[in-house]
Amino acid sequence: MKKDIETLASRTVYKNKWLTVREDKIVRESGKEGIYGVVEKPDFAIILPVHKDTIYLVEQYRYTIGSRQLELPQGAWEDNPKADPCELAKGELKEETGMLADEMIYVGFQYLAYGFCNQGYHIYLAKGLTQGKQSLDVEEEDLKIVPMPLQKFHEKVVGGEIKDASTCNAYGLAKLKGLL
Repeated sequence: MKKDIETLASRTVYKNKWLTVREDKIVRESGKEGIYGVVEKPDFAIILPVHKDTIYLVEQYRYTIGSRQLELPQGAWEDNPKADPCELAKGELKEETGMLADEMIYVGFQYLAYGFCNQGYHIYLAKGLTQGKQSLDVEEEDLKIVPMPLQKFHEKVVGGEIKDASTCNAYGLAKLKGLL
């Protein structure tokens, strides 16, 4: 099957353990050539940990925007990018919050920003939570657990106080599916 855009050449511009940036020389269906910059990152999991009427968020400093932000627990395993998404979600929930869930409900899959990045994310609703001990990575040493009534969380999303797109999207999709 013919693609709308064909790749003529590809080169890695930058790479570290979290991402790869590549530049592709492309040709469009019209025959016009161009370049396309692509960020490659492994898929991640995002988790809505809910117990009764409380949702558990994390707050951490986000260097790229220079401020602390509230968001849902989320992450990828760079050393195991093909990990089972549910195991990844359970692992990230435990790592960031210390919580274990009796039930992990799959909400869906979305892409983060497919205009320039191939990364997607699996959304899970975690229920039947029990508190354990966090196991944070060095990059997460400032992470705090923030329990919040679901109604207050809803108000913060609608009011634009919570700005993480994947957090807002995960919540919206779970809500639209009637899971919250």
